[in-house]
Amino acid sequence: MSEKKEILFHVEKLLNKRNQFMITKVSSIDFSGFTTMKQLFIHEMNGQPFESIAPGQRWGENWGYGWFRSVIVVPEEAEGKRLVAMLDFGSEATVYINGIVSGAKDLNHHYVTLTRSAKAGELFEIVAEAYAGHNNSQPTFGESQLCIFEEEVYQFFIDLECLYDLRNHLDAKSLRVAEIDRCLTQVFATIDLTLRQELLGENAKMCRKIMEPLLSCVNGSTVPTLYLMGQSHLDVAWLWPIAETKRKIARTMSNQLALMDEYPEYTYTQSQPYLFQLVKTLYPELYERIKQAVKEGRIVPEGSMWVEPDTNLPSGESLIRQALHGKRFFKDEFGVDNEMLWLPDVFGYSGNLPQIMKGCGIKYFASTKLFGTYDNIADPFPHNTFLWEGIDGSQILTHLLNYGDYYPIRINPSFLIHQWNDRVQLEGISTRLTQFGHGDGGGGSNRDDLEFMRRLGNLEGVPKTKHGSPIEFFENQIEQGIPDAKYVGELYYPAHRGTYTTQAIIKKLNRKAEIGFREAELWGAAAQLLNHRAYPYEDLDRLWKTLLLHQFHDILPGSSIHRVHEEAQLELKALNENVYDLASDTRDALTDDDASRVTVFNSLSWPRKELVALPADVHGLSDGSGAGMPVQLHEGVVFAEVEVPSMGWSTYKAEGEGAEASAVSAVWATESHLENEWISLGINEQGELTSIFDKETGTEWAADHCNVMRMYRDQNSDFDAWEIDRRYRMAPVELNARATVSVTANGPLFASIRIERKLNQSTMVQDIRLRAGSRRVEFLTTIHWREKNKLLKVDFPVRVHTNESLQEIQFGYVKRPNHASRPHDADRYEVVQHKWSALAETNRGFALLNDCKYGISVGDNTMSLTLLRAPTWPDETSDQGVHHFTYGFTFWNGAFLDSPVVREAYELNYPVSLVSGGNREAYSLLRIDQANVIAETIKLAEDGSGDLIVRLYESKGASVASVLHFGLSVKAVYEANMLEENVAELPHVGEDVRLQFRPFEVKTIRLQLNGRNRG
Repeated sequence: MSEKKEILFHVEKLLNKRNQFMITKVSSIDFSGFTTMKQLFIHEMNGQPFESIAPGQRWGENWGYGWFRSVIVVPEEAEGKRLVAMLDFGSEATVYINGIVSGAKDLNHHYVTLTRSAKAGELFEIVAEAYAGHNNSQPTFGESQLCIFEEEVYQFFIDLECLYDLRNHLDAKSLRVAEIDRCLTQVFATIDLTLRQELLGENAKMCRKIMEPLLSCVNGSTVPTLYLMGQSHLDVAWLWPIAETKRKIARTMSNQLALMDEYPEYTYTQSQPYLFQLVKTLYPELYERIKQAVKEGRIVPEGSMWVEPDTNLPSGESLIRQALHGKRFFKDEFGVDNEMLWLPDVFGYSGNLPQIMKGCGIKYFASTKLFGTYDNIADPFPHNTFLWEGIDGSQILTHLLNYGDYYPIRINPSFLIHQWNDRVQLEGISTRLTQFGHGDGGGGSNRDDLEFMRRLGNLEGVPKTKHGSPIEFFENQIEQGIPDAKYVGELYYPAHRGTYTTQAIIKKLNRKAEIGFREAELWGAAAQLLNHRAYPYEDLDRLWKTLLLHQFHDILPGSSIHRVHEEAQLELKALNENVYDLASDTRDALTDDDASRVTVFNSLSWPRKELVALPADVHGLSDGSGAGMPVQLHEGVVFAEVEVPSMGWSTYKAEGEGAEASAVSAVWATESHLENEWISLGINEQGELTSIFDKETGTEWAADHCNVMRMYRDQNSDFDAWEIDRRYRMAPVELNARATVSVTANGPLFASIRIERKLNQSTMVQDIRLRAGSRRVEFLTTIHWREKNKLLKVDFPVRVHTNESLQEIQFGYVKRPNHASRPHDADRYEVVQHKWSALAETNRGFALLNDCKYGISVGDNTMSLTLLRAPTWPDETSDQGVHHFTYGFTFWNGAFLDSPVVREAYELNYPVSLVSGGNREAYSLLRIDQANVIAETIKLAEDGSGDLIVRLYESKGASVASVLHFGLSVKAVYEANMLEENVAELPHVGEDVRLQFRPFEVKTIRLQLNGRNRG
C-alpha cells in the first residue's frame, strides 16, 4: 500500500469517528413526559400529566405525540464551554429551550445548542414535542445526554474533511493533490488522539495551522461561480399528514434562526406563504422573530405561490390565484414583492406557465426536478440557464438546478464540484444557482454546511461561491448577458406520469371546485352590481386558499399516504359544498319568489341550448311567448330543452301536469344502435362502438372498435403512485365477461343505452347518451373499482391521419407526437390533458372530452383515455371504491379553428343551473363576437373597489380581433395584469370593448362601472 493511500485510509477512519472526539458527555438528561392525540402548545404544559420515562421505553400510538420535559443545571466543568443537548426521543421533535422554540431533533440536526458559553449553575428547561409516527411501530425512547461540544476539535474536523474531500475530486496527478496529501501526512504526525478536551483542542489547533495554508489557496481568473441558496424543501403533505407539517415548519424555521444567531452571513430562503401562515397562527413568538429576520435580510421569503403546486392539473385560473394569494401574503406581511417562481419538486411544468408568471409579475423560474429522472439517458434536457418560451410567446429567464446526491445535501467541495461538472450546458454560462439544506420534510442547513461555506468562498479547485438571495443569481446573469439558449413549450417531466390519474376522486373534486368558484364569483358579482347583494370576499378568500392548499404537488397528484388523501377528500367535499352553496345563494339573489317561474343560468360566454332537469312539481316550461319547450320523461325526472344567453339567464314559466310540449323525435336507440340527425352508432354486446358514422359526409370514423376497455397490470419498479411503466401494454388483463345491454331512453330529446359489465374484479355501469341535434356522444360511467396494481384505459382508434395530437392545457393547448420516432417522442407515451384531446387533419378532426380525467396516451390514430389506477404505495388503498365520471367524443368537418371542440368540452363540464323564481326574461352580462375567445373568469376586484374583473383568452392558437359587449353601463376600461393592477386604459364605445389577441393570449380587463347598473 502506498503512503498516500495509507494516509487516506487514516483520514477516512478518523472522520467516521469524529463524534467521539468532538463531544464530551457530562451527564444523562432525565425526562418526564406524556402522550396525546391533540395539538398542544408550550404554554399549555402546566397541569399536564408528566410521568418519568426511561431509555428503552416505548411510547405513543399512531399519529400521536409525546411531550417530554427536563430541567438541567450547568455543572462547573462546563463553565465557558459550548453546551449542547444530544436528544433522542426515538423520533423527530420540536425543541423548546426555556419556553422558546429553539430548534429540532431531526434527520440532519442531532443536537441543540443550549449556550455557546456556559455559566455554572445556569438553569435550562428543555421541552420537546415528538411525533410518534404512523407505521404501527411505537418509537423507543433513547438516552439523551448533556455534552460539552469541543469547538476547536470540531473546527479541525471540518478543515480535515474539506481538504480530504477536495483532493478526492481533483486530478490525482495534480500538484494540488500532492500538496494536500503531504499536508495530511503532517497532520497525522501531529494529532494526538489520546488527549481529550482542552488538551486535544490545543493539539487540534496546531493541526489546523498545518492545514491553513492549503485552505487559503485561491482560484485563478477563470473559475465558475455558484450562487448558494440556503433553503429547505418542505412538502406540505406527503409521507406525513398536514398536522405534522404544522410542527415541521416550526422545527425548520427555529433551526435556521438559531444558525443565523451564530452565522451572521447566513441567508435562508423559504417558499410557500401557507407555511408562514401556519407559523403566524400557531407559533406567534417564532413568527415575530421571522419577521425581524426578514426585515434584516436574513430570511428571504421567495417563491411566489401559496404552496408549491402541481402545474399539470390545476386550471389556469387556479395557478393565477396561487400567485395572487402567495405574492399578496408576502407583500402584506413583509413588504416584499416576489420575483421568482420556485418549484423544486413538481412533476413537469405547463406550457402556459411562462405567460402566467409574466402576467403575475414573476420574472424568473427555478426548479431542480427535470434532472431527477431515470430511464431517460438517451435524451436529457439540454439546458441549465435559458429563456423558457410558453405557447403564447411569453419568455421567462429560467435556471434548472441539480439535486446532487439527493438529501441530505452537504456543502462540501465534492458537492460544489459536481454542481458545476454535472451541468448539461457546457458553453455559454459561468454561473449556477445551487440549493443547500436538508429537505422534503424540512429541516434546512446545519452547522457543517455553514462552516464549509466559510471555507469555500474561493478555495482553489472548487467553484467560487456567493451566498444570498436567489434573485442575485438572476440579476447577475442578466448583467453578464442571457445565454443564447431558448426552449419552447412545456417542460415535460419524463417520469411520474401516473400522477395524472392516481387518486381520481381528488382530481374530480378539484375540477368541480374550480368550476364552482367560477359560478360563485360570476353570479356573486352580478348580484352585487345589479341587486346590491354583498359580494362574499372573505368566504371566497378562505375557500380559495383551501383549494390552493390541496393543489400541492403531492396531494392533487395523489402521491401521499392514505391519511393525506382521506383528509383531502373530506376537505374538498366540504369545500365543494360551500362553494356551490355560495353560487346557489347568489343565483337565488338574482331571482324573485315567483314560484310560477324558473330561471336558467349559463356561466359560459356563448349562448347555449341545453337540457335541464325540472323540479318534481314542474312538468313543462314555456317561454315569454307562451310556446312550450320540448320535454322528456326519463327515470321519473322531466327534462326540458332550454335556451340561455351568453353569461346570463333566461326565465321560463313553470307548467303543471299535462303541459308537456310535443316534439318530433330525431334521436332513437336499440340495443345495438344509437342515432340522431348527424351520427349513427353501432354497438356490440360489450358496449363497444363498432361504427361511428358521420351522416353529413357519409364517412366512417371508427378504424376499429371504439370505447374498448383495456386493463393492464400496473407494476412499477419504484414510486408506485407516481409511475406508469413504459412497458405496461405488454401485460394486458383479459376482459372477456359479456355485458348486459339495454335501452334506457328513446327520445325525443335524447336516447341512451346502458352497458353493465364486469371488468376483472370490478364492475361498470355505463350509459351511452346522444342528444337530438348533437355531435357529442357522452359515456356516463360508474365503476366500482376493486383492483390492485391495475391500469384501466378506454381506446378510440379513429380514421384520422396525423403525426401529432392536441391536448388542452391551461388557457390553450399543446401539440405532442403520436409516435416514438425519437427518444423524447417515445418518452411522452402518457401525457396530461384538461378537458379535451384531439387528432386533427387539415379539414376535419376527432376529439375526446372528459369531466375529470387528466391522463391520456395517443399512439398513431388511437386515443387511450386513462380512467383509473390502483397503486399500493404510499397509499395501500388508492382509488378503491365507486367512481362516477363522464367522457365523450365529438368530431367536426372543417378547419380546427372553426371546430366546436373547446365549446363542447366546456359544455360537458359546466352545466346550466335552474333556479325557482323569475327575473327579467333574458339577460346577458357579456357577449363575445369571436368563438375562439373564451371568458374564463368574471369577478369583483380583490381590492374591494367594486370594479369588475374579466379574464379572457384565445383558445385556438390564432390571432384575432374581438368585440366584447357588456350588459352593464361601463364608465372606464383598463387592461390589467393578472394581479388586477392596471396597465393601460382601453377605449370603449358605450358598452363595447374591442380587443386584439395573439395566439393563446390571456387578457385581464378591469371595468369601472356607472352607478346606474345598481337597483
